[in-house]
Amino acid sequence: MKRLVSAFLAGAMALSLAACGGSASTSTAASSAAASAAPASSAAADSDLAYIRSNGKMVIGYTVYEPMNYTDADGNFTGFDTELATAVCEKLGVEPEFVEINWDTKETELAAKSIDCIWNGLTLTDDREENMACTKPYVKNAQVVVVKDGTDYTSTADLIGKTVVAEAGSAGETTITENADLSQADFISKDVQTDCLMEVAAGTADAAVLDLTLASAMIGEGTDYANLKMVDELNVEEYGVAFRKGSDAAEAVDNAFDELKADGTMQALADKYGLTLAE
Repeated sequence: MKRLVSAFLAGAMALSLAACGGSASTSTAASSAAASAAPASSAAADSDLAYIRSNGKMVIGYTVYEPMNYTDADGNFTGFDTELATAVCEKLGVEPEFVEINWDTKETELAAKSIDCIWNGLTLTDDREENMACTKPYVKNAQVVVVKDGTDYTSTADLIGKTVVAEAGSAGETTITENADLSQADFISKDVQTDCLMEVAAGTADAAVLDLTLASAMIGEGTDYANLKMVDELNVEEYGVAFRKGSDAAEAVDNAFDELKADGTMQALADKYGLTLAE
């Protein structure tokens, strides 16, 4: 009987050890599989382009700004940036989704992933390129002074002590604060550049500092602001598209730009909207 009990106990112990060994083996394999999967998962999470593609769309932050993004007389949402972004998204295999934002909080919107990029005549600056992933320049621009027709203007010194408007958070605002004469003006910020034109046309502001691209499209004979004129060109600059810092989507857009330049699409859009491409 003792032999039978001993044999039974020995068999039970062997089965127990085998079971434990099996569990350890399975656990090690699972751990190895998880470990090998982790880098791939982490890599996917680190790719902003993969994130955008997984959503099937690129959420583009913009403000109403003719000729970049605006609604035409027929009610169609259009513009140079609108058409260019749509062409780029097609190459990336995603749909464009345009979301109107407050330009003054654009960086916050981008960091919070409310939008995937800022694509709306964004002036490239050292600060922006340091804190966001920016594409290479694609359009040339400048900051200009706009006044009511008939105004005597010889230089920015004429605006010392006068009321000058610019869009909040824009290159126009930066130009005013950094210009020796304009910094002595009574500066008022507005939500969008078109509001600046309205203020000057209404006589509630003496001048506006805004983008050449917008001024060229919206003031002068045959426009709603026929009584306004450009009198000075200040800072020459270039536009780019901004993504979150470290984003790999900016490089993908650069590659799409190269293709659209090579096939003539970008030049055709520039000609259509009266713009000059960056070199």
